[in-house]
Amino acid sequence: MRLAVTGAPDFSPVARSYATSRPGYPAELFAWLASVVPAHDVAWDTATGSGQAAIGLGTYFARVVASDVSAAQVAHAKRTPRVAYCVSHAETAPLAAHSVDLVVAAAALHWFDRPRFYDEARRVLRPGGVLAAWTYHVAHVAPPFDAILGPFYRDVVAPYFAPGARLVDGRYAAIELPGVALTAPSFEMTAQWTAAEILRFVGTWSGVHAYRRSTGQDPARALADRLDAVCGARGAPHTLRWPVYLRAARV
Repeated sequence: MRLAVTGAPDFSPVARSYATSRPGYPAELFAWLASVVPAHDVAWDTATGSGQAAIGLGTYFARVVASDVSAAQVAHAKRTPRVAYCVSHAETAPLAAHSVDLVVAAAALHWFDRPRFYDEARRVLRPGGVLAAWTYHVAHVAPPFDAILGPFYRDVVAPYFAPGARLVDGRYAAIELPGVALTAPSFEMTAQWTAAEILRFVGTWSGVHAYRRSTGQDPARALADRLDAVCGARGAPHTLRWPVYLRAARV
């Protein structure tokens, strides 16, 4: 979202690589979300990006409306029969009042005008419906990769991330959702990537993209040798793990 309150970035220029180089969300997360809603007719995945969350929701909901402000992101999203994509702001959903069982914002709430989005979530949710927002931090990754991605984030590209990213730095602890808070279990994201795939992932970070625009240089190049040293043989996949920071409430 391009909103002054967060200075949100436009992911359109990296839409193609975003669709193939971002980790997916765990199946257990979607199973838990399905377990706390009153019905499984319609879910709204706002700021869907490449549809990573929308596809997971489609396992449990008859229909998923997946919206994003970026037409380029939507164009590169994975298609599946239960997911209907559209271009829309999170604060103005193309949905009827009281028509949705679940509203989710996956790695996106920190970019929204949250008061307006919360009003919209209240409008579209059915009685007893659930609003859930989660994120992960690109550099909060399990060893040994934390020793590479953590310093790179903090010391090189952190100043180039938009202000909304500070909420992610804080693990969404400062975010308060409307309604009655739900206690969720812990979830973890994983990916099996080679060194080259890790570099492509880093290339999708909005702070890296902003660094490139500002300086004309690619900061991720400095990571190549360190990743090769950790990963060993080229082409060998390694497991990366990120904790999921989830907030959920019955609205």
